[in-house]
Amino acid sequence: MTDLSALDDSELKDLYSDLEKKYSDVKKQNLSLDMSRGKPSPEQLDLSMELLDLVKSEDTLVVKEAIDVRNYGSVDGLIETKQLFAEMLDVAPKQIIIGGNSSLSLMHDTVARALLLGVVDSKTPWSKLPNVKFLCPSPGYDRHFSICEALGIEMITVEMLEDGPDMDKVEELVKNDENIKGIWCVPKYSNPEGITYSDEVVTRLAQMETKATDFRIFWDDAYTVHHLTDQPDQLKNLLDACVGANNPNRAFIFASTSKVTFPGSGISAIASSEENINLIRKQLSTQTIGPDKLNQLRHVRFLKDLKTINQHMQKHAAIIKPKFDMVLNVLETELASYNIATWNEPNGGYFISLNTLDGCATEVVKLASEAGVKLTPAGATYPYGKDPKDRNIRIAPTFPTLTELKTAIEVLCLCIKLVSVKKQLDK
Repeated sequence: MTDLSALDDSELKDLYSDLEKKYSDVKKQNLSLDMSRGKPSPEQLDLSMELLDLVKSEDTLVVKEAIDVRNYGSVDGLIETKQLFAEMLDVAPKQIIIGGNSSLSLMHDTVARALLLGVVDSKTPWSKLPNVKFLCPSPGYDRHFSICEALGIEMITVEMLEDGPDMDKVEELVKNDENIKGIWCVPKYSNPEGITYSDEVVTRLAQMETKATDFRIFWDDAYTVHHLTDQPDQLKNLLDACVGANNPNRAFIFASTSKVTFPGSGISAIASSEENINLIRKQLSTQTIGPDKLNQLRHVRFLKDLKTINQHMQKHAAIIKPKFDMVLNVLETELASYNIATWNEPNGGYFISLNTLDGCATEVVKLASEAGVKLTPAGATYPYGKDPKDRNIRIAPTFPTLTELKTAIEVLCLCIKLVSVKKQLDK
């Protein structure tokens, strides 16, 4: 194998013919492999089966707050659950509200409430403005962008750098536009780049001058305990940074146990300043009489504390790290010498971000689909589903078996080579 740019037309045509034959042979296998979403595998779900046995009919279900978990009440969650998340997020329990199984729901509702009612420091509900805008560091999480699109919020793409979003651009934009009300961030093992924000980036986000007095950072700390190595990335505490910068209400932090226990039956949390939390608690009291406290109790008994969480997550890492290693090894073997793609090697999280040559990702994903390998749509990691360079592909290695994964990545590499060679021939 050699750099494609070093091949002449005759060599390129021969290579393309060989790749076409291989692709035709793959299609005949009638594969059906799905790498489109970052889902835990059945083996990972099995790690939490004990959770189902930890609340029994003979148990005393009145917790130390004198709350019967079977009944109404505790709109913001059990104190034991708050303590669990407080330890995980390094905040105080009084700065936390516990939600249902999805942090995405908390994010959606937080944005929706801001549109309808405003937030602490708002002069008016956000929806009263002519054009609410959010900054969207990209490649990023498609479901963040879907919230904005569904609620009519304009999205402004900001490039992701090696240590987080391009802060020069972020600072320039928020300083001059009062309609920019928020920024989406996945600060640790980001989706899909696997980047952890540097201390400098966290500090600048907390300190930056914003024209909107009620600007908010939507800090989706989804992968805070999802390490792949025994030397995990460290993330500076955003709430502390905001307090130090005299912007105590600037941050909303979200987390959940979705990929820790059961995605469909986990618990979530929002953390923020006490002033923000008090307002959200008041607003929530018109929405619900209380969350699923039985599920909270199960999780508290199962996860116990941060030490137990970390031990549990080591079991997850033992299952998924070989899959990440498999993907990286195949990419290196199949693509490195051609100089037609780049990819990250994350220390944690759920994804590997791959960049093809510019203008190739859509066709690669299409060819892979036709060969029986389903990927996240090209462009999904950008606002409005439009990757300006059409190059980013998000790889989700966790759900398939190792055998399935190896086949899927080999097919993906074959498609990348096919599209790249054709692009070279068309020059």
